[in-house]
Amino acid sequence: MSKEKSKRSIPTEIREFFEAQGGRSLMVMGSAGTGKTTFALQLLEEMAEPQRSFYLSTRVSDNALYQQFPWLKEEDMRSRIIDSSRVFLASLYNDEDDSPSVQEDPANLANAKEFLKSINEKPLDAPRKVDRTRLSVLLERNRMPEIERIYDKVDSILPAKSMLIIDSVEGVTNKYSLEQDELIMCIQKDLVEGSNVDVLFVLEKESNADLAFLVDGVIQFDYSALEGRRVRQMHLLKLRATQIAQPSYLTTLKDGRFMSFDPFNGSLSNMESIQWDPIIDTETHYSTGTKDLDELLSGGYSKGSYNVIQVDENVSSDEYYSVVRPILLNFITQNKGVFAVLTGGDHADSVKKDLTTYMPDQKFDDHVRIADYFTQKSDSPYIMALGTRNKDEAVRVWKSNMEFLRGPENKPIIDYTGFDTLEYLQGGGVAIKQLLEAVAKIKISEDIGIGIIKPGLKLTQEIMNMADTYLKITDINKCPCIYGIKPKTIIYGIVADEEKGAPHIKLIPIV
Repeated sequence: MSKEKSKRSIPTEIREFFEAQGGRSLMVMGSAGTGKTTFALQLLEEMAEPQRSFYLSTRVSDNALYQQFPWLKEEDMRSRIIDSSRVFLASLYNDEDDSPSVQEDPANLANAKEFLKSINEKPLDAPRKVDRTRLSVLLERNRMPEIERIYDKVDSILPAKSMLIIDSVEGVTNKYSLEQDELIMCIQKDLVEGSNVDVLFVLEKESNADLAFLVDGVIQFDYSALEGRRVRQMHLLKLRATQIAQPSYLTTLKDGRFMSFDPFNGSLSNMESIQWDPIIDTETHYSTGTKDLDELLSGGYSKGSYNVIQVDENVSSDEYYSVVRPILLNFITQNKGVFAVLTGGDHADSVKKDLTTYMPDQKFDDHVRIADYFTQKSDSPYIMALGTRNKDEAVRVWKSNMEFLRGPENKPIIDYTGFDTLEYLQGGGVAIKQLLEAVAKIKISEDIGIGIIKPGLKLTQEIMNMADTYLKITDINKCPCIYGIKPKTIIYGIVADEEKGAPHIKLIPIV
């Protein structure tokens, strides 16, 4: 993964937090398995220079880290881990006389620095020598070779800025019989404030409010369940002098790497729109236009199947249409027809405007027919005006448009239905009867049905019972997510495919 591409893994707020002038400290909390270590290693890779960063692991050996995170074996990452490995640390400071000297009057010196900071409008020059004021006090009780070594390494790097990750705080404090606040305060004052070091403290507890005031930032990791499926989240509780635009992010640990999901942007306005290049249908399946969704459905939509997409009330039209758009584009651009009853809030003209961004207007006019129950006449060839009181006339318009889409070759179509519109117009009983008839016809044809369900419909259970595939789209922390009920799948975050450009999407598993 390139550094430019991987920058999206870490939320913008955290990147801005560490890019600020001077040292910053961040406390990471969360129960076991929530992704603290994965996040810490990802941060090290993305935010720090190889020769100016250190990862001190007290919980697992280097070999265990490499087994869990194979990408750490890359040269620039490996050097950082080896510097803090137990094997390496065991050989350090064999000579007891090799300890750093204690500065004279350390308390007075620290107070003077704080005073100068408070009266100087301009930041002080970058320090040239590491501050050991607090460390010298702790060393009077116990030698701490790995911590002393880190101070020496920081000293050799100054005045350049460095980054340190301590994973975990409890591992160090338990080893040397320290209180956690003693270690954090020591590192905070000496390295963060005194030596411009960025430090990430990993705590093994879910939360610890008593320590939060000692550091500049606090984030918490957790995971929960949504209909039996794992949901990972990170919460930005505190980031000093940094605006928190989004307090919580959906996250995943796919392939041993941390990734957070930014608010969805399907437009990719920085990229030029291109004409849709369809994924060719197979003998048994129609492609959804999204490779990842095809794989989730074992090849796409089966011919002669009825397929349902349920959209939660917290999902915007842009978010759910990011899934529907490729389905329609892929079908139409292979010269197959779409026969549609749109959901409430969708309009025929806006659908055409959207889809013709990626295909010619004439192709849309030739292969799409959208029912309009409130219009008696329309000059647009793609609109079926069914607002007449004459039912026979409405049936005639319906059938003639269906015959036009199929053509002499009797081509297959997508029967696309927004069930909120159908239930509103015809009531639950009539809508169910029509659905049963439509599904029965589809099952013995090469057509497919796609039904969109919105919250609050009376038809939901009946529709679910008839569906061959049943997908749900929801929104978690401004990221649209999709998961399967039929077939049952884990949750996937929906993201724009920046390599292919709009309107392509990718599905990232939440693991």
